[in-house]
Amino acid sequence: MTEVFLRRLSRWQAEQQRESVADLYVAAYEGGEDAESLGRQGFLRRFAEDVQRPGFDMIIAGDPFLVGCAYGYPPGREGEWWHGFRGAETDGDEELATADRVFALAELMVLPSRRRRGIATRLQQRLLERQEADVLTTLIAPTNTPAAAAYAAWGWTRTPRPATTTTTLDAWSRRPTG
Repeated sequence: MTEVFLRRLSRWQAEQQRESVADLYVAAYEGGEDAESLGRQGFLRRFAEDVQRPGFDMIIAGDPFLVGCAYGYPPGREGEWWHGFRGAETDGDEELATADRVFALAELMVLPSRRRRGIATRLQQRLLERQEADVLTTLIAPTNTPAAAAYAAWGWTRTPRPATTTTTLDAWSRRPTG
């Protein structure tokens, strides 16, 4: 088995790697039945916006080819990320979002052939280790049971979706360790 190396990318490096990251995205979600897949063009549009967000941070895994990636940013008060929490049990944390005390793990993906080898665990740990957030968040499709199981094993908790929300994704959160 080839060793996988993790590397943090600057915003500029992330933009330079966008085509490779899009290839990884397509391969990671290919044939999946969950609602998370945007398709290649949809992902490229979202990635172009995400990489410009204040506080954007990204880690890639390679061997030397790209086999995994994780990125995120502080969501702020506006935007689709925080809408998943409105009215939910974490409602009191909305003030944290406006003060950039929340970090949203926007994407965590690993090639299917490289899963179950601890790569996703290492990616999310490395990405989150230097975040100074009080709350870590992510959104997961309810049908993505492998992702939900992984996040639960990492200490994340699913937040019940309020009846008033229009999102089809479940919000998951945890407090940083250490």
